[in-house]
Amino acid sequence: MTSVQVGKHDDERGGNGAADGDAPEEGYERGLGSRQVQMIAIGGAIGVGLFLGAGANIAKAGPSLILMYALAGVIIFFIMRALGELLLYRPVSGSFAEYSREFLGPFFGYFTGWTYWLMWVVTGMAELTAAAIYVNYWFPQIPQWVTALVFLVVLFVANLISVKLFGEIEFWFSMVKVTALIGMIVIGLGVLTFGFSSAGDTAAVSNLWAIDGFFPKGIGSSLMTLQGVMFAYLAVELVGVTAGESENPEKTLPKAINTLPWRIALFYVGALTVILCVVKWTEFAPGVSPFVAAFAKIGIPAGAGIVNFVVLTAALSSCNSGMYSTGRMLRTLADNGEAPRIFNKLSSTRTPAFGITLSVLFMGVGVILNYIVPEKAFGYVVSVATAAGIWTWLMILISHILYRRAVDAGRLPASPFPAPGGSKFSWVAVVFLLFVTCLIAYDAESRVCLYVMAGWAAALGVGWAVLKSRNPEVTERREPEFEKVN
Repeated sequence: MTSVQVGKHDDERGGNGAADGDAPEEGYERGLGSRQVQMIAIGGAIGVGLFLGAGANIAKAGPSLILMYALAGVIIFFIMRALGELLLYRPVSGSFAEYSREFLGPFFGYFTGWTYWLMWVVTGMAELTAAAIYVNYWFPQIPQWVTALVFLVVLFVANLISVKLFGEIEFWFSMVKVTALIGMIVIGLGVLTFGFSSAGDTAAVSNLWAIDGFFPKGIGSSLMTLQGVMFAYLAVELVGVTAGESENPEKTLPKAINTLPWRIALFYVGALTVILCVVKWTEFAPGVSPFVAAFAKIGIPAGAGIVNFVVLTAALSSCNSGMYSTGRMLRTLADNGEAPRIFNKLSSTRTPAFGITLSVLFMGVGVILNYIVPEKAFGYVVSVATAAGIWTWLMILISHILYRRAVDAGRLPASPFPAPGGSKFSWVAVVFLLFVTCLIAYDAESRVCLYVMAGWAAALGVGWAVLKSRNPEVTERREPEFEKVN
């Protein structure tokens, strides 16, 4: 096996990044096997943004939404290859914050770590909201907030037990999503080919352009869906957070990243193409999963109920991942003295229980939103999560650009998993993400998330100033340490 450069986590180097200088408790358990990392990566590309959010986007853009998912998918692949090169240069838990800290400075590591935590907290709120909406399909008499609260507590307990349990739950959640999506595609192709079911008479490839063309609302309306499309891709970078707990990161991470294009082509572009051929785009509506609506149209007995169960699984899977990642990110921040040192502690099962607990308490705000404004809760949290996700992706890309400059100058070792084209495609992705940010600013409904992010940035700025006055050493740039792993 080729040796790679691996950054030591603070647990391994005596915790010299902690604010109080004390060594944190023993490190994470490398309990995520290859099959679990692969399925976490696959599951990260299939979430509530596709299963629920696509309904509203189809209403806005029609069949052209397929092109928007394909375009965004290409950019996501550029981001993931940039992250992959960094991960194999130095795989550490809390990777994006660590790379921002190394290449842009301590403040950016601090800001990115806390913003990624925010992204997953609000994403967890969105997933809980979506899960409650799905349960209403069977039990409309149960209030959304009750369902959201039950799911929150169950997943919280599971995350406290062990990383192996998290990995196993995520493996089976992802297996359900993948199997179901493939089944949906096969059935849809069957309807198109053989014309069976109540949708057989109207199912045709020509549905992609027969009703007012491929861009029925205009190219501008199609581009405006990019913000929702990007939300659908949030979590693909989760594989980077698993680096510190993967058994063989130098093998599993490149494989997980390199399979991303076919996952996007199959599960997003392929699945949407099939259902928009089977069912005319004008029959889909916001707030309803297009997959559930398509199977209801096809008329397969219990088909819509089965699909509803699958999309419920997708929502719970993403919320489960959110609890996992937020606890790890808080511990990374605590290791560097940028969060209270209590988050540095691991439980007896070697999970960051304190960080997970705080994150779950904040996710509970989503339960409150489901109580106060159940019809608007999903839209509110989606826009904030997307803005925080764009910041995280920008930091990955900029860190990659600076890393490649350092490699070219001979200051750092080359990664065994270089991104194709060097940093050129990272620049392309940066421009694209800035364009999406401008679209968010242009849209009156989603613009509120930028106000939220401005307030968040101000709060973090105040926190950094306080941190610097109390412990200046924490805010100083430190060189990463390396070890050889064969």
